[in-house]
Amino acid sequence: MHRNNICPHLMRTSRIFKALLRESRLIPQSQSSARILQQRSEIGAIQKPHLLRTFVLCSSLPLTDFLSLQNRCSSEVGTSVGSVTYHHYSQRHDFFTKASEAKKLKIAEATRSAIDDHSQRAVTTALWANFFVFSLKFGVWLVTSSHVMLAEVVHSVADFANQALLAYGLSSSRRAPDALHPYGYSKERFVWSLISAVGIFCLGSGATIVHGFQNLWTAQPPTNIHYAALVIGGSFLIEGASLVVAIHAVRKGAAAEGMSVRDYVWRGHDPTSVAVMTEDGAAVTGLAIAAASLVAVNQTGNAIYDPIGSIIVGNLLGMVAIFLIQRNRHALIGRAIDDNDMEKVLEFLKNDPVVDSLYDCKSEVIGPGFFRFKAEIDFNGVAVVQNYLDRMGREEWAKQFREAAKEKDDAMLLKTMSNYGEELVTALGSEVDRLEQEIQRIVPGIRHVDIEAHNP
Repeated sequence: MHRNNICPHLMRTSRIFKALLRESRLIPQSQSSARILQQRSEIGAIQKPHLLRTFVLCSSLPLTDFLSLQNRCSSEVGTSVGSVTYHHYSQRHDFFTKASEAKKLKIAEATRSAIDDHSQRAVTTALWANFFVFSLKFGVWLVTSSHVMLAEVVHSVADFANQALLAYGLSSSRRAPDALHPYGYSKERFVWSLISAVGIFCLGSGATIVHGFQNLWTAQPPTNIHYAALVIGGSFLIEGASLVVAIHAVRKGAAAEGMSVRDYVWRGHDPTSVAVMTEDGAAVTGLAIAAASLVAVNQTGNAIYDPIGSIIVGNLLGMVAIFLIQRNRHALIGRAIDDNDMEKVLEFLKNDPVVDSLYDCKSEVIGPGFFRFKAEIDFNGVAVVQNYLDRMGREEWAKQFREAAKEKDDAMLLKTMSNYGEELVTALGSEVDRLEQEIQRIVPGIRHVDIEAHNP
């Protein structure tokens, strides 16, 4: 019953608003002037507040069109219509804006969670793969006494220890922020990845190169090379499978951050999957070097190829370690966010009406996919006041000031001015909140925004 009564009024109200829009040249003219005048004669219907609320909340009118329509309504039926419609338009606009922002943040959180899951899977796979490979290589080294196989044993020990460190770093970085670390523990991932890289450099590269040089002039041909060949083949398959998982994790991370795989390897925010991929890539390459070394010894009978292979594997590990150390060093020092994201934020701030100028804009990566942004802003006071009066209504404040001036009471005038000043301070805080929310909408990874008023 109630629905049947409301719908015709709502449809008539909609026709009236559309007619006003057409008359204001906001939408194309599609009806005769006589019809528009007939609809304008019904304009009293829009003075019913419940119909206004229903129409405004259900409509999808753009803000610019709505403001023009508000002015038309105010001139036709009084200021009450404009204020009521603007209030409920703001409610509808804020509701859908917040819902859209919440959806984007939810998608961003789900993406980061998926990246973490892929990184965890890559680390776990590499951990077990290195354990099995170490067991095989150690057994073959005991049988063959090959220097290059010993280098591969040391390589596998280093890889296993490093994957364990990466797994611990992943777990530690997920701890919630506390009073001691208000920005969270996300950077622990960089710390343990750095320790892992140092381990590769010292244990993997250093020990392998030293052992190779020690046996360069006293090398003896290894025995039972066929066992070594079988283990190298099996290890190649296991390490290759782990490498495929790591590459998949890196691709997912690159897609989530809108980068190419190459750029993500150098500048991506998650070091874990990149560390696993580079270590597994070095392992597969090291196995190929070991196989080539043993084939050369078997074909030529010259044992010197065995320690040479060990030295080459050690240098390979050293290059991987230096790359990972450099990458994590930048993250721990405090790296800025990507230029593209920074440009989006600065472009928004420069074009916002309440911003006159920007100073000392800075950003920092505080964890994989988490950022902090800081800026000092010279606010446009006129725009701040205009926005406040547009929201709260000009007539009310004008009335208060007229009454205070009419009374010729300085105390009353001072009180009115103090109340107005307090409201403007609150309005400035609202503008700062709006800017912060918009920045986080543009770049969802920005978790902390610090905006300060600049003092010239």
